Amino acid sequence: MVKRITTPLSEEVVRSLRAGDRVLITGYLYTARDAAHKRMVESLRKGEKLPFDLRGQIIYYVGPTPPKPGQVIGSAGPTTASRMDRYVEPLLQLGLKGMIGKGNRSPEVRELLKKYRAVYFAAVGGVATLLRRYIKSSELIAYEDLGTEAIRRLYVEDFPVIVANDIYGGDIFEEGKKKYARRAS
Repeated sequence: MVKRITTPLSEEVVRSLRAGDRVLITGYLYTARDAAHKRMVESLRKGEKLPFDLRGQIIYYVGPTPPKPGQVIGSAGPTTASRMDRYVEPLLQLGLKGMIGKGNRSPEVRELLKKYRAVYFAAVGGVATLLRRYIKSSELIAYEDLGTEAIRRLYVEDFPVIVANDIYGGDIFEEGKKKYARRAS
């Protein structure tokens, strides 16, 4: 069964998601990779406001390529989530409710997801061209000097992801390792 959700994420929606759920997201996502995360956290440490309100939002770890004529966006595949792990807590404290990337998260981030009641979604890597068809609009909103790593506001329809980590400690990567270990022995 596939769950359809819309952004911004409510507490009720976050509570309903479990590791392994297949999800289609409709609504706004914000893009940010390493450089944008570093700048956001530095801004917070200086007491500055962020370029968008994080409450209930989802950040997609992507640096889309420039669009070709007639396209909304270029290739838009997920980047490795663990590179953002050191920046997660200050953003969760401000109400961030979801992140999309590829690969697993550290044990510390998995604990933060439980503490702040947020989820991590995995998107399939290697299909950047395919994923862009779910992106209906793209607007640059901050850090233009970062080029492809600038923050963009994307409107997506039925963007496909899997809940990798939920607020209950569920982790599809750990569950997969255990399942494979049982089969191998």
